[in-house]
Amino acid sequence: MDRSNASPAARASAPSADVLVIGGGVIGLCCALELQRAGRQVRIVEKNTIGSGSSHGNCGTITPSHAEPLAMPGVVAKGLRWMFRADAPLYIAPRFDPALWRWLWRFARRCNARDVRAATEAKSALLQASRALLETFVRERALACEFETRGLLYAYTDPRQRDADLADLPWLREVGIHAEPWDAARMQAEEPALRDDVIGGLLFPGDASLRPDRYVAELERLARAAGIQIVEHCGVTGFRRERGRVVGIDTTRGPQRGRDVLLAAGAWSPLLSGQLGLALPIQPGKGYSITFDAQRRPPSRPLVLRERSVCVTAWGSGFRLGSTMEFSGYDDSLNRIRLDALVRGAGEYLREPPTGARIEEWYGWRPMTFDDVPILGRAPGSDNLWLATGHGMLGVSMSMATGRLMADLICGREPIVDPAPYAATRFG
Repeated sequence: MDRSNASPAARASAPSADVLVIGGGVIGLCCALELQRAGRQVRIVEKNTIGSGSSHGNCGTITPSHAEPLAMPGVVAKGLRWMFRADAPLYIAPRFDPALWRWLWRFARRCNARDVRAATEAKSALLQASRALLETFVRERALACEFETRGLLYAYTDPRQRDADLADLPWLREVGIHAEPWDAARMQAEEPALRDDVIGGLLFPGDASLRPDRYVAELERLARAAGIQIVEHCGVTGFRRERGRVVGIDTTRGPQRGRDVLLAAGAWSPLLSGQLGLALPIQPGKGYSITFDAQRRPPSRPLVLRERSVCVTAWGSGFRLGSTMEFSGYDDSLNRIRLDALVRGAGEYLREPPTGARIEEWYGWRPMTFDDVPILGRAPGSDNLWLATGHGMLGVSMSMATGRLMADLICGREPIVDPAPYAATRFG
């Protein structure tokens, strides 16, 4: 709702902040911390609790290796074959949804070598900058988030998939991503948790991992200590504009005013931006995870079980299976078929399938752009509305560099990376 004619009394009574950040996930928190460090006074408004969305239940892998976009040659045909398999790694729920089909059409048009290269270069720049910033930040601030730097290991059971990934390595090296091919003997020596029928692997030594819920909790702790105001259970119901500028928001806890407004609401961003007539090409991509208590023989580093698209992360405090991509709108059901597929897929690779208590079964929506590149920068047609959304499956991986880049742009500093590839104006 656009309320342009609020009374002077209402404007005067609304709490005011220098920067209003909409969204209390990992992206909103990192942006808020960088803005506060730059001298801006920041308030975060979050419709639920801090870190309750996709920042909570993902696998916590920090993956410069995942620079290639989801929109790759061949993925459309694969998705169509999987469309009627409810347990497929990529699942599109059959239904009438014109917005989704428009998104998928634009996605399909990006599945070519030129667009893949452009997206990979853009994602790699942000991922590698974020990886470096994150390690420094965790060490300097002594964050208790189980951060590890043992890399990420792809495990294969099909030589065709391994050969296809090996063929991509020269191109990935060009954008600064390095991998070490391992044969079956090396896999068994390094990862005895894997079964004998794993034929080989790829180690990405530059990747890392952490426990995402603890990472977000540490960011929240730092934000509160820095004086950042955090308002939870505060849903945005409308925007206030004066003379073409967004000067505040209406919320379930009353109006809020801000000199700048930063929209970092993840998969909910297009629903909010639509109230301003700004159509963001984001679809909610639903992911799942299961967290178990600590396992008897966990892998020593994070794994991607490549043919099943299952991620395995073991921390001292627990063990998580996750991933999958489901396009079913904002469906809020916990799909047992897809959860069971995670366990079944893990059993094909691990000597000991996950056992013990299930601590949590989870789903969350990732904000997916059709080119798989985030939207970062000033909103079209506005001089004080900013966007930090569309990170897809890589919000945690890109969080630190996103916070730094948004603070650079909002404060008029030299940006940490070239912001042009992430601008919302690229959508026309």
